[in-house]
Amino acid sequence: MAKRDFYDVLGVSKSASPDELKSAYRKLAVKYHPDKNPGDKVAEDKFKEASEAYGILSDTEKKQNYDNFGHAAFENGGGGQRGGFEGFSGADFSDIFEDFFSDFGGSGRSRARKTSNRGSDLRYDLSISLEEAFTGKKKDIKFATTEKCNTCKGNGSKPGYSPDRCSYCGGNGRVRSNQGFFTVQQTCPQCSGSGEEITNPCNDCSGQGNKQTSKKISVTIPQGVDDGTRIRLAGKGEAGTKGGATGDLYLFINVHSHELFKRSDENLFFEFPLSIADAALGTTVEIPTIDGGKAKIKIPDGTQNGKQFRLKGKGMPFMRRGDYGDLYVQVKTEVPIYLNKKQKELLEQFREIENEKSNPSIKKFFQKAKSFWKN
Repeated sequence: MAKRDFYDVLGVSKSASPDELKSAYRKLAVKYHPDKNPGDKVAEDKFKEASEAYGILSDTEKKQNYDNFGHAAFENGGGGQRGGFEGFSGADFSDIFEDFFSDFGGSGRSRARKTSNRGSDLRYDLSISLEEAFTGKKKDIKFATTEKCNTCKGNGSKPGYSPDRCSYCGGNGRVRSNQGFFTVQQTCPQCSGSGEEITNPCNDCSGQGNKQTSKKISVTIPQGVDDGTRIRLAGKGEAGTKGGATGDLYLFINVHSHELFKRSDENLFFEFPLSIADAALGTTVEIPTIDGGKAKIKIPDGTQNGKQFRLKGKGMPFMRRGDYGDLYVQVKTEVPIYLNKKQKELLEQFREIENEKSNPSIKKFFQKAKSFWKN
């Protein structure tokens, strides 16, 4: 089959600039790359065809020969290459495929260096009381981490020396290998993408650039934190290597359960025991609040078991807002278990009066019960 014109293959004119040639080829390479078209022979052939066209047209000398003599310039050992990259000595595929492989989830050289050299993030579990969550608190915490080596200032080399260019990748941070008809670019296994190697390692850190240590810092717990709150402390994690950024420290807050209050978001709840007499006659009671103070509640006569009273603004603070949730007090009527003779006599008198009065609710219930039994 006769070869197609290389300019037609790339979809450009003969006057196309190097940048236009590169852009046209990249679009075709992304479209027909075997990784995006597994098992598609047509796509594979188009990928090879586009690669061969770009390999010729991106080389000034070969382009001139092609413009003068067409495909005949590369026949019979004339310097052409079919079906691969190896013969395209003048073609610049590196930046094209560095960008291309980033589309598959890879990364460029500078990004790979930065990521691999960044220090690790750390986690610290911190337990506090509900009162401390209410008021906020400063706490000192101690944890194991790594810090930049003071002797070598973090570069891993002895004082007076600097890291050398990696001998394996030549300082690029990435190496290429041929796999079939295309070239794969990978992170250098020797320098892990940094492009450098330590030839005169620091005696104090053995060339690592950082050292294990125990660190103690003071942290501020804001008002209103809830169980499970995560607080990020930027730059308080492990030191990076070879000039990389320091990681972060994450505080995970655990708020202990309280013996009196139960929490739901910014609201607090608790049950208040009330005697039958106080529930029936009404009273005024003092109840505790989370700030350590007291609040008064007026219990009206005839208060039923389970009645809930709301104290506005007596709950937990909203984080970074300045206002507060509410406190809900639920009445729990206590029935006495042990009665003395006097109490029994009074309750007997009370029952007699109740029976004479015929409480409407009780009377209504027994009327329904009799109807049910009859049916």
